[in-house]
Amino acid sequence: MTYVYDDQNIFAKILRGEIPNDTVYEDEHALAFRDIQPQAPVHVLVIPKGPYVTYDHFADTATDAEIIGYTRAIGKVCALMGVEPGTGGQGFRTISNAGEDGVQEVPHLHTHILGGRPLGRMLERAAD
Repeated sequence: MTYVYDDQNIFAKILRGEIPNDTVYEDEHALAFRDIQPQAPVHVLVIPKGPYVTYDHFADTATDAEIIGYTRAIGKVCALMGVEPGTGGQGFRTISNAGEDGVQEVPHLHTHILGGRPLGRMLERAAD
């Protein structure tokens, strides 16, 4: 599949410093910041610094260093936010929406990290 990256999306503008954010973590491969409309006490978005539209686009075309860096950034954010189970946190959920059916609102790969309260079931069972 061919992906067309829109370099005018809000996350691209955040990466360029055109729009401010509440940074939680940053390294050479990823930026993590608090969601402006949090759905849980902890709601952080982690984005890769490269021009990737969805997770499958990233998985298919990112370098090994980018994939490792992004994955480790997600782990570091969970630790920083105190949600990782086994070390005092009560758990978290990661979500990465893709495309229209996945209700992706920004065409730049991003992973939501949500926690800080019981989150309930992810989806309701579809009606038959």
